[in-house]
Amino acid sequence: MPGIPSRHKSIFLLAGVVLLQILLLALQIKRDSEGRLIRVWTVGAFSPFERAGNHGIGHIRETWRHYFALQNASRENEQLRRENDELKMQVNQLQSKANEADRLALLLNFHKSHENVPMLGARVIATSAGTASATIMLDRGSKDHIKKNMGVITPEGVVGKIVEVYDNTSEVLLLTDKDSGVGAMLGNSRVQSPVGGAGEPLLVMKYVANDDVVNIGERVVTSGMDKIFPRDLPIGTITDIKAGNPFKSIRIRPSANLERLEEVIVLLTLQPLQMMNQETETAKPSAAKPSASVASKPVAETAKAPVSGAAAKPAQAPVAPAPVPAAANAASTVKPE
Repeated sequence: MPGIPSRHKSIFLLAGVVLLQILLLALQIKRDSEGRLIRVWTVGAFSPFERAGNHGIGHIRETWRHYFALQNASRENEQLRRENDELKMQVNQLQSKANEADRLALLLNFHKSHENVPMLGARVIATSAGTASATIMLDRGSKDHIKKNMGVITPEGVVGKIVEVYDNTSEVLLLTDKDSGVGAMLGNSRVQSPVGGAGEPLLVMKYVANDDVVNIGERVVTSGMDKIFPRDLPIGTITDIKAGNPFKSIRIRPSANLERLEEVIVLLTLQPLQMMNQETETAKPSAAKPSASVASKPVAETAKAPVSGAAAKPAQAPVAPAPVPAAANAASTVKPE
């Protein structure tokens, strides 16, 4: 280590002596309010470093505290997110159950309103995977007295017919299938023409002449001529009409939502029934007038006139017979296949 040059030793020695004298003076000088001068100097010299160190340590302490607080907040957020997802799943399940309850209530009301018509409720358990055919599978089969060619409906309208029957399941060909068809007629003009599927959501009405009056929005109902469905069940509504050669091109939107079927009704008979929220034809006035005229006659006159070739017995009190729709007599002669 190089030494201090001899010519500078006296300067350094003088500086050391002066500094020592200053320190001794600082130790001797005393202020009333702040203490000795050396203390004031020492505090003034080290206080910036102390403040800087305290600030740095405080910053580190706050950062450390926030780190753990953020970890706790992150865990709490994750827990709240899981709880939120669980609640969403529960809400979706409850909404699904509520929708199912509404559908089942609709089916129950429909069945109660037609207690005299043999029918069977079924649940859709599978649908066709490909586009070549439009079919669904039901959880009812031959053990439930299901047979081929039985009609399948919903409270909204016609769905299709049974094409295959197994012990506990059965297969339904939907109206939208290319090989499907149903006897139909226009709701207003009563022009009869078959309706079939085209492999798409809309149906097609065939063989309607160009001079027949057809309107967009007109209802299309079953005609009963296919011996599968009774008359006047809603099939759909006309959405598009185009003139063709030699027949019109008519497209129909199905009344039943064939793409979202979950519960359906299998008709076990061809007995006519009136769909809910659907206007159907009432009994003809000509069929109802004879009953009304007979009921309006006095008892003595009705007793004299024979009814249906049988001897009439005198009645003790006039009783008005219940009117019987003409469609019921016609359908009673047709047995389901």
